[in-house]
Amino acid sequence: MATNENLPPNVIKQLAKELKSLDESPPEGIKVGVNDDDFSIIYADIEGPAGTPYENGVFRMKLVLSRDFPHSPPKGYFLTKIFHPNIATNGEICVNTLKKDWNPSLGLRHVLIVVRCLLIEPFPESALNEQAGKMLLENYEEYARHARLYTGIHAKPKPKFKTGAISESTTALNVEQTNTSTLNADQKNTAPGAALPVISASPSPLAPITVTTRGNGQDQPAVVTPMESGSAAAASAAATTTVRKDGGLTKAQADKKKIDARKKSLKRL
Repeated sequence: MATNENLPPNVIKQLAKELKSLDESPPEGIKVGVNDDDFSIIYADIEGPAGTPYENGVFRMKLVLSRDFPHSPPKGYFLTKIFHPNIATNGEICVNTLKKDWNPSLGLRHVLIVVRCLLIEPFPESALNEQAGKMLLENYEEYARHARLYTGIHAKPKPKFKTGAISESTTALNVEQTNTSTLNADQKNTAPGAALPVISASPSPLAPITVTTRGNGQDQPAVVTPMESGSAAAASAAATTTVRKDGGLTKAQADKKKIDARKKSLKRL
């Protein structure tokens, strides 16, 4: 899964579209692959054009995008050894499109096509490989022999890029960006003082539960009385019955005193 920490989100979005287009409709003789961990490194396999010393060879290269891409051009490197005036021994590519002629509106497709065209028409005047440039100007047959030798030794067909790898990577990237955007939106929509209930720990079965709602910087307590358990309810009923019985006895004793008083009065008469 691509992390793409080296590029800004708007550039990643544009790259994802372009890479998907390159995967679904590749330029002639060019197959593009991606580094699943970092979209700032773009790989491509370039087939040697027919009628050139590079014919029948497959040359792997990479484009390295800086964080300020597309305002600055990518850097191009051949990973496959090649004998060519405009490609240094360390693989660095020298072409005006990636230097003074760079324009932010140019896409990866244009860059890759230009690099393949270098294999058809080298520019010995701006050579990075001086030996190849000099040989091309003075003795083309010797130059072509060296180029074919390098091609036969180093430019053997490479393991093909996984079919649909770019589409899978760009789809996963879009899902990741969508999830991130949704999460950020949810965080923005959540009020800073959102009410969160806090319940006191381990309340007793009959004790009132105090719930404190925190919101707007103030604590607002509320008391919630829980339902009594069966045994507690029975105990309450028994207490009520006892009180009623005690009340009945008190009334009977009062009535008895009144009757005794009346009997005493009758005897006096």
